[in-house]
Amino acid sequence: MSGDAIRHVDERRDEPAATAAAFQPPSPEVPVVAVPVPGGAVPPEPLPLGAMAILRLGGFLVLYLNAAAVFLGVMAQAIARGWLAFELTGSNAALGGILLAFGVALLLATPWGGVAADRLPKRLVLQLSVLLLAVSSAGIGVAVVFDVIAYWMLLVASVLQAVGFALFGPARMAFLAELVPRGSLPQAVSLLLVNAEVNRVVGPALAGVVIGAVTWGIEAIFLFSAVLAVIGVLLTAALPAGLPGEPSGRSPLGELADGVRYVHRHRELNALVWCGIGVTMLGMPYLAFMPTIASDLFGLGSAGYGVLSATSAVGGVAAGVFLGRRGSWVRRRRVFVGAGAVFGLAVCALAIAPTAYVAVVVLLAVGAAMLAFQTSNQSQLLDLADPDFHGRVQGLVMLSFGAFGIAALPLGLLADEIGLRWTLCGMGVGVIAVVAVYALAGRRRAATALR
Repeated sequence: MSGDAIRHVDERRDEPAATAAAFQPPSPEVPVVAVPVPGGAVPPEPLPLGAMAILRLGGFLVLYLNAAAVFLGVMAQAIARGWLAFELTGSNAALGGILLAFGVALLLATPWGGVAADRLPKRLVLQLSVLLLAVSSAGIGVAVVFDVIAYWMLLVASVLQAVGFALFGPARMAFLAELVPRGSLPQAVSLLLVNAEVNRVVGPALAGVVIGAVTWGIEAIFLFSAVLAVIGVLLTAALPAGLPGEPSGRSPLGELADGVRYVHRHRELNALVWCGIGVTMLGMPYLAFMPTIASDLFGLGSAGYGVLSATSAVGGVAAGVFLGRRGSWVRRRRVFVGAGAVFGLAVCALAIAPTAYVAVVVLLAVGAAMLAFQTSNQSQLLDLADPDFHGRVQGLVMLSFGAFGIAALPLGLLADEIGLRWTLCGMGVGVIAVVAVYALAGRRRAATALR
């Protein structure tokens, strides 16, 4: 082969890398470290940032504060909505109806939220999503103030909130690739998940105190949530626009289909998405059973329900702080598989916990393992996916949360038939089975790649 032909082949071989580089968003300035390599060359490598260094990145700090305002209001509002539904109907099934409306709407809307995150400025998508959350909260608060509240209004508010989350989730996660250096994505994802876990403790505690101590506490919680959402919208003004993807000329339905095909073509992405959906759908409904776990299994009542729920969140916060302090995650796939397996085993252990004290220890492990699993899943997806598909990939992942809301109903019916402990044990075994299938398939994918 001639020298010109060899150069031509080399140039064609380098074209994909050059094309991919052209679509990479500009990364924030990060410190570099000189790493010696054989031959005496010393190329600079990005040094993953610690938690405090990531928070000093202006764009990420704004995104973090926005999430804090939104999640605090949403978590507080969840308690107020359940209390209000019971007051209006006198039925425990009323809360199930609200969760079902939320889950179905989230399941239908989330893929379109992923399309919006990829094809519109991400800041705009965030603003629209938080405005929807503000409207849903303010509407219920005003209806309670003027004593015109009805149960159907709670259903409508649940649907609006689900659509808001369907837009908020994919846009927020896809934004990370523009705001944080690539090597620091695991730490950034962990910080955002810890943010949510902290507010899962603070929000319900705040709502419980206000509702119990103040006669107008329910409307105060809803109006306060609306104010927090408005603050979240104002905060987004300090964010960059968020680069939309290249126009494709496709319809939104075509864009959605492109995202599904993109994930299906990339075997590792496809496996990560489906494993995340399976583990979340089978394992996370333990949260819906927490009142029954507290009262029926351990006789703790409402106070015990609060303690057990907070314990799970504290475990998640502790895991997030630990993972956020790690300089790098060289073996994220092992963390993913290990955390998923521990989560399944911990749910099984919760099923056989003999006392409330044992349950507290187990729930610490449940919360920690679930957060580690979600963090490693999200960071790997952001790392592996092309930036033009980040929103749609995250939208597919968020389907699991809508499915989890729907799966809670049949699992609840199963618990009524065979008992809560047996149901929890089956959920844990199901989680372990999903993770095992992912791990075994991963070995086959690796072996195929080496051939």
